[in-house]
Amino acid sequence: MDSEVLQKYRNSNMTLRLKYAGENLLKEFNLVISTYRGRENDCISELWYFLRDLGDPRVEASRTGLPGLIVAKTSLNPLEVVEKFSDIFKERPWEFRFILKVVPIEAVVKAILEEISKTALSLAEEKIKENETYKIVVRKRLTDLRREEIIESIATKLNRKVNLTTPDKIVVVEIIGDYAGVSVLEEKHIFSPQKMRRSS
Repeated sequence: MDSEVLQKYRNSNMTLRLKYAGENLLKEFNLVISTYRGRENDCISELWYFLRDLGDPRVEASRTGLPGLIVAKTSLNPLEVVEKFSDIFKERPWEFRFILKVVPIEAVVKAILEEISKTALSLAEEKIKENETYKIVVRKRLTDLRREEIIESIATKLNRKVNLTTPDKIVVVEIIGDYAGVSVLEEKHIFSPQKMRRSS
């Protein structure tokens, strides 16, 4: 996607939010996107381009105020979105210029230890089978919560085997200020063009 195409979408009248994430979007985001520092607006345009192509013309996407970090809300299933991004990448890898990683979010809660733990455990017990393994990944920003206490609050109550190298499922906690996004994912549900390029 060249600069003229990006400019076209950036200037479009379709819903495209380039302002910093407001309270409402942070309560409802279901995608966390990483990009290059200073290329947040280009990344939002690129994200909008792909999601519109997948059938979501009214995606809400916004800078968070943190370098290289964007949140978005799509009306599509966020797990299916990353699967389709992977399919697109296999056919047209050159079109991904600014998106570095996309993590789907299944639930958003206040960034309070008890709320995070409760939500993560509920998702994990539902989605991780008794014979499956897991690991916990915590990315925290603008919070005093400690990574270790978050992991401990989940792991000590989850009756599943831990595997830090090749787990069946990944319990993801993405904290951005006052809110935390929580998911239980398979590796394929974390979209990383750079990783796909290295493995191809």
